[in-house]
Amino acid sequence: MAIENPSREEIGKILKKAKRIAVVGLSDNPQRTSYMVSRAMQAAGYEIIPVNPTADEILGVKAVKTLKEIEGHVDIVNVFRRSEYLMGVAKEFAEIDADVYWAQLGLEDEEAYHYLKEKGYTVIMDRCIKVEHAITK
Repeated sequence: MAIENPSREEIGKILKKAKRIAVVGLSDNPQRTSYMVSRAMQAAGYEIIPVNPTADEILGVKAVKTLKEIEGHVDIVNVFRRSEYLMGVAKEFAEIDADVYWAQLGLEDEEAYHYLKEKGYTVIMDRCIKVEHAITK
């Protein structure tokens, strides 16, 4: 079985309900896609939590080294790491019990997908959260 994302309608509902997005691999470089996408989502009203072990602050928000350092509930974990890192992030995601695991455009890993789906999580892969937000709002 391949990766099957929720429908556009379901993705729209997810984005309307979500408030807090943890961004794994968020760069502090304004030229990077992760920065541009996260800045746009922040401007759209979402709370962005940067997850980057090498940065102190990104987009005016204190960065954390790992998902486990985040206090409070996380609605979406948006991943900007190469596909080979998706499984590691998926395991940490399951430990914090966030709602939605979202791997950015161009990223997918069937093993991570099935690992999280078997645990009952919503998984979105190979989709840009900024594009989906623009299409579904």
